[in-house]
Amino acid sequence: MSFARPQSATGVHPDTVRIVAMSAAIALNTAALVAVMRPVVATLAFSPPEPPALRLIDHPAEPRIVAPPPIDLKPLPVKPKTLPVQRAKPVDVPPPVAPSVPTDEGTAPIAPPQPMDVAPPATPAAPVEAHLAYVSAPAPAYPRAAIAAHMEGTVTLRVLVDEAGRPLDVVVENSSGHALLDKAARDQVLAKWRFQPATAGGRPVRAWARIPVSFDLRKT
Repeated sequence: MSFARPQSATGVHPDTVRIVAMSAAIALNTAALVAVMRPVVATLAFSPPEPPALRLIDHPAEPRIVAPPPIDLKPLPVKPKTLPVQRAKPVDVPPPVAPSVPTDEGTAPIAPPQPMDVAPPATPAAPVEAHLAYVSAPAPAYPRAAIAAHMEGTVTLRVLVDEAGRPLDVVVENSSGHALLDKAARDQVLAKWRFQPATAGGRPVRAWARIPVSFDLRKT
């Protein structure tokens, strides 16, 4: 025996009616909420922002500087100092008395002694030209800068030698073509070279001598 499920008189399922009613209620609530929120959104979207208020800061006025009046300085009067003038007292100087010696006819003055003739100091004779022998002639040191630059040459020097054989003056007569080599040769001869002095009349005299000094890189 079978039983058939009862149906409503209108032929609509009760759950369907309930769902439709709930959907209609939700739709009405949503419409009402949209209607309420629309003015607020429009107000927030279209209302221009108010500019911030500006606050003015009052700066204090700068103090006014008044220059002081000029001071009139007057120089103090200076009294001139007068020094007492002392007059020198005259001194009586007795006249000189010439010494006297007794003679047969009385006393007679003696004449003052005559000044002696003093010979002027002898001036050294002018140097002579001579060929001098070497006593000590060490080779001059080759400058490092000249070695690096490959400088070579021979310099001729005029050397003034005194009576003891020491150089008094050295002059470059013919250059080697390099001032550095000329200076090295001159300094070496003037400082360390010694010569046999020249003689005249059996006495040593000053003399000029020509001295060649060579610089050769092959001998370094």
